[in-house]
Parts: sequence; C-alpha cells; structure tokens
Amino acid sequence: MGFQQGLSGLNSSSKSLEVIGNNVANANTYGAKSSRAEFADMYAASLGGSGTNKIGIGVRVAAVAQQFTQGNLTTTSNPLDIAINGDGFFMVQRWDPVNGTENLQAAGERLYSRNGQFKVDSSGYIVNNEGHKVLSNDSNPIKLNLTGGAAQATTRITADLNLNATDGTDTPFDATQYPPVTGTFSFATTQTLYDGSGEAVPLEYYFRKSGIDQWEAFTAVGGSYLNGGAPSFTMDFDPSTSLPTSITDSAGNTSTGVGLASVPLPTIPASGTRSAISGVTVDFSGITQYAGSSTINELAQTGYPKGDFSSFQIDSNGAVLVRYTNGVTEVGGQLGLARFTNSQGLQPVGGNEWKDTAASGSPLVDKPGSGRFGLLQGGALEESNVDLTGELVNMIVAQRAYQANAQTIKTEDQVLQTLVNLR
Repeated sequence: MGFQQGLSGLNSSSKSLEVIGNNVANANTYGAKSSRAEFADMYAASLGGSGTNKIGIGVRVAAVAQQFTQGNLTTTSNPLDIAINGDGFFMVQRWDPVNGTENLQAAGERLYSRNGQFKVDSSGYIVNNEGHKVLSNDSNPIKLNLTGGAAQATTRITADLNLNATDGTDTPFDATQYPPVTGTFSFATTQTLYDGSGEAVPLEYYFRKSGIDQWEAFTAVGGSYLNGGAPSFTMDFDPSTSLPTSITDSAGNTSTGVGLASVPLPTIPASGTRSAISGVTVDFSGITQYAGSSTINELAQTGYPKGDFSSFQIDSNGAVLVRYTNGVTEVGGQLGLARFTNSQGLQPVGGNEWKDTAASGSPLVDKPGSGRFGLLQGGALEESNVDLTGELVNMIVAQRAYQANAQTIKTEDQVLQTLVNLR
C-alpha cells in the first residue's frame, strides 16, 4: 500500500465535489448545463511482468463532461425572453471595445448560448445579458430600426356600406355651399387618408340620391370639394339584387363587374403641409342598396402615419417581428441557431456561453425549425438541467469517497509508524 492511491483518491473526490458544487450553484441559472466528473484508473508503466499481477496506483479525473440534455421550459412575463425547444444554440458576438480597451477575449469572437434573456440596446442591436450581439442565420448582428416605421400614403380604399333604398330623391347639390345644405344629401361619413409623409387627411363623403336606384357621391377635403364640386362617383343599382350595376368616376369612365373594385378617386391637391394624394382606387364591390338605414360596414384604407418603435417579438421560426406605434408590424431580421456534431466538445467561457473547439467541430447554422434544429418559444426560458436531488446524493457519495481515501492515508501512516517502532 502507498500514499499515492489515497492522495489520488482525495484529489479526484475533491474535483468531483467542485463539479457538484458548481452544478448546485447554477441550479437556478437559465440555460446552464450540468457537468459530471468522469474518472479513470491509473497503472504504473512496466517493461515486463505479468499484467494480471499489476496493482493500480490510483485514480485520475479523465474528463469533466457537460450534459446537454434539454432543461424544462418556464414561462415568463417578458415577451423578449426566448427558449429553444430542441437542438441548437443561440449565436452571439462579443463587443469589440470595452471602455476604450479590447476584451480579454478576441474581439468579434462568436460564442454560443442556450440562455435567451434578450433586450435591445441603445443602438438597436438585440443583445444578451453579457451585452453580446445576437446573430442572424447569416451570422450578422441583428439590428432593429429604432427610428420608427416609415409612413405610407393611401393607395386603396374599401367602401363597404349600404345606402337606404327607401330614401327619397334629394334636391340638387349646391357645390358653392360648404358644408352642404341639408336636404341635398341623404348620408354622410368621414374617412382619414394619409399622404406620403404620413399626414392625416380627412376625406368627407356626401351621398345624394339623384333618382330611382341612382346615387351620386360628392367628396371634400379641408372645406373644398374634389372634382370642382361635381360628383366624384355616380352609381346605378339593380332593384332586384340591390347591388350596383355600374359606377361612373369623375372622368366619366364607367366601371361594371370586377371593375367596381377599382374605381379611381379624384386627386386630392396639395395644400399647406399636405402633399397631393393621387392614384387612389376605391373598391365599391361591397356597396349595396337595401331598404333600411344607410350604414357603414367597413371603410378601410391602406395608408398609415409614421410610427415609433414599440416592441419586438421572435416567433417560433426565428423571424424577428418589429412593432411600431402606428400598428405596423414588419420583419426586422431572422434569428439563427447553431448545432454541433459533438456538443460536449464545446468550451465553457462563462456567462452561460460556450466557444467551439476542434473537439466540437464546426457549427452547422440554420433557421429554427429547419432539419434537426429546435423551435423557439417566446415568453419562456430554459431552466438549468441540474437535478438538485441527484446532485445532493452525488455530494454525499463524493464526500464518503473523500473520507474513505483519507482513511486509506491514515492507515498507511499507521503501517509506517509500526515499521518505525520495530526494535
């Protein structure tokens, strides 16, 4: 018996306790993965002798193996939290400078993580808690447009409404009077359009019954009638179906059938800060003339004002959806994932991040949900895969092993003491 076996056992048990302690410490760390100490026996090199008679000289820690099993997903109240359900790692990139100096690690180095606690920095980059930029599937940092969504001028109007078939014929419309005189129209409504800069432009409609199953529509903006005060639209209805048979625009062109969905609106001229609005078509395919109140079912248009950045969300396939205060949502990027042939070959660098090595192999990059890549879950995080109950049991076992190896050294000391005391 020698001291070496006991000492190696103490060292290995101590290393095992360190690994277990680190697992327990990170039991509540999102995206953390547990590790385990793996041991191997040791034998002295020998040039001769029978192998069956060899006595081992102790134990060593052969490896500290990371366990990349899936952790439980827990929902959070933060829509910016993202969890990976399945295989893959988020890709992040270190900042280049830190307070005017370089990082200790290589600038621009790509790292990998399972922790999806993301936020947007002041420059619009999506970053993690370490301040590292989250990368897209083409390995570029994802940067959101924080200046706001651009305005869009109105190009199309949908006018789905009913005009009362029982209304009597109105008196002639007097375009010199604004607002129009009561009795010269049967129904009026207002709709907001937008010019190219996003300025709101209220468009007023005045519907006048000009005869049996015949209507005229006058339009006005800012107290002035369009089309010089002449009707913008003239409509004829089929009394048997209560549907329009034809609509004539301000230029005298008549539309029927499918053409009812694309009737041109007169140009709204520029005025003050308002720019001209032209080329707008009106879809009248949903207009009817039933007996009953004149009502609006839908009065929609395609324009919108400039919007400020509101929030972002990442869907299950990694599309970054950016929302603006004008109600517009646009795709601001595509988050990518990486996976490895041998994930256990990844080198942990702290901050819930790893770097690739020759042992892990080169990363395979694609979109979430593609091939073997997992899907993403918004408003959720992946918990540590540490099993606390199992780790506490392992701690007891490692502690007993440490005590047993200490007893081995104590026994060896007693044997040597006996030899010293021989007379």
